[in-house]
Amino acid sequence: MSTFSTQSRKQTRFTSPRRRPAITLAALAGALALAPGPLGLGSFAFSTPAFAAGDAPAAEAATKIDWLAAAPGRIEPRTGQVRVGAQLLGRIAEVLVKLNDVVEDGELLIRLDDEEARARLQAAETEAASRKRERDGQALERDREDLRKAEDNVFSAERGLTNARFELEYELQAKRVGTGSAERVNDARSRVTTAKEKLQKERGSYAVAQSKSDVPAPSRLESALQAARSDVAVAEALLEKTRIRAPVAGTVLQLPAKAGEMVAPSPDQALVVIGDMSVVRLKAEVDEYDVSKIKLGGKVSVKSNAYPDREFTGTVTELAPTLASPKFALRGARRPTDVEVLEVTIDLDGKVPLLPGMRADAFFK
Repeated sequence: MSTFSTQSRKQTRFTSPRRRPAITLAALAGALALAPGPLGLGSFAFSTPAFAAGDAPAAEAATKIDWLAAAPGRIEPRTGQVRVGAQLLGRIAEVLVKLNDVVEDGELLIRLDDEEARARLQAAETEAASRKRERDGQALERDREDLRKAEDNVFSAERGLTNARFELEYELQAKRVGTGSAERVNDARSRVTTAKEKLQKERGSYAVAQSKSDVPAPSRLESALQAARSDVAVAEALLEKTRIRAPVAGTVLQLPAKAGEMVAPSPDQALVVIGDMSVVRLKAEVDEYDVSKIKLGGKVSVKSNAYPDREFTGTVTELAPTLASPKFALRGARRPTDVEVLEVTIDLDGKVPLLPGMRADAFFK
């Protein structure tokens, strides 16, 4: 005679009951009782926990569940994992950071070979300066005076912003190697902000001057100068693409790039992965049947197989505006009976040892 005890069943990992329906012992016992003839398995006897008449509270406590819903999830930094790649084909000339380095927004991470880009920019600037001298030697039409001045101011403001960005790049690198300071970096950031504001103002003035109805068409020399300045902007953009900068402040989590390697623009080839580890969060996928139980600000218990003896706490900080297909909760091909899920963001409390990419389960209180 085979004996199965409900007390001997161990739950190894949470599985949504709607994704994997469970057959109760009572239903199984009824099916076996109605089955005619021997099944070749012998007779079954099911044992249940025995509680005395005065142990009703103990029996109730043994089956009590203190959470409303549960969902699988994955650990990630506060900003998510930001994958940074190359914008053009080139050779890595220099990798300026290391794993676990804390980087600032806009800091230079990797520099591609930029000799050709620098030469193009220098040639374009020289041509623009030559064209400007030719234009200035031409007699100025009174009706184009305001527009000419506005064009010159915009070009000057663009050059000022470029120089301010290069100055900030230099100060950030000096701070990293110990020859700079946070104060100098802040001053450089202020100059970049001021340069951006000036450029925006000058572009507004240019738009006003250009909108006048009585402005005559540009002369041949003025058109040549505008074309030369456009070449400067193109060369400058090409040079900027040889600089791979941090789009956000955070910690360098992955750094597969190596000096001397050839790289190309590709969504699958990340040269650096950055994340803000000041706050660690869990991205959980809640079954659509449990969506009504999840509220912003709700408390959550988080458990991970990596730390089986610990329980972490967190708060629901964001709910996706729509349901979507599961990203990591399912195994194998998607089936017609699979449910949609709601992506829920949970900020974990305090400093936790959980690492980005770890799987964890969320239990919503």
